[in-house]
Amino acid sequence: MKYPKILTIQDISCVGQCSLTVALPILSAAGIETCILPSAVLSTHTAGFSGFTVRDLTEDIPAIAAHWRKEKIAFDAVYTGYLGSTEQIAYVQDIFDTLQKPGALTIVDPAMADNGKLYPAFDQAYVEAMKTLAFGADVILPNITEACFLTGMEYRESYDESYIAALLDRLTAAGAKTIVLTGVGYAPDKTGVVVRESGVTRYYEHKKIAKGCHGTGDVYASAFVGALENGFSSYDAAVLAADYTVRCIELTQGDPEHWYGVKFELALPEFIRMLGK
Repeated sequence: MKYPKILTIQDISCVGQCSLTVALPILSAAGIETCILPSAVLSTHTAGFSGFTVRDLTEDIPAIAAHWRKEKIAFDAVYTGYLGSTEQIAYVQDIFDTLQKPGALTIVDPAMADNGKLYPAFDQAYVEAMKTLAFGADVILPNITEACFLTGMEYRESYDESYIAALLDRLTAAGAKTIVLTGVGYAPDKTGVVVRESGVTRYYEHKKIAKGCHGTGDVYASAFVGALENGFSSYDAAVLAADYTVRCIELTQGDPEHWYGVKFELALPEFIRMLGK
């Protein structure tokens, strides 16, 4: 039985279902040995909470990586989420280069922007650093805004299939290999994901739930990686991750006190069944 060892690099929000507190249980449920490298520790995530604490762990990353190299630890895949600085991106690139087994996959979620804007902590220098990381990876999972920043293409609130095709073309021309473009919807009540791999483009459409939830991008990316490492094709993994994420949102609706994330844990049994385990 395949038992891959994955490293995921992103922050920890101690309260709030996102980043490592999502990635670790989802990947573990997929039957994957999941190793973590925290880029920062926050008391809560930053969406809706005030007065949160943050401890940046950038300075710890090189020593951790050096210890792993000394112990001859290597990974079957490395999956990155939110990275806090250009310095962290450089350290992650070094990990890609030195701590992977032959044939290992690199999966980058360039978590840096949404709704046409970069996150407040980031600037163009960060975008340029992310381009190097993303275009060198085996798989990238940008939303439309992030894809626009990676390519320099103008962001549009309204778009059609030709616009998305042009965006994919630019990503491919820049060096992207497998592209999983999230949040693509051509009708008000629908959204979906577009996968381009080896020149073939496929679209999976599903219902759009009006009320957004924090952390669903991390849920999606983690479920995608879990399916991919279980032998699913990129497209089938993208479909499974979309269905799982929708289910997590459905299980959270109607609970006004649970505004800070989705109840992804309640859907983990369904996720395991989706994987055929």
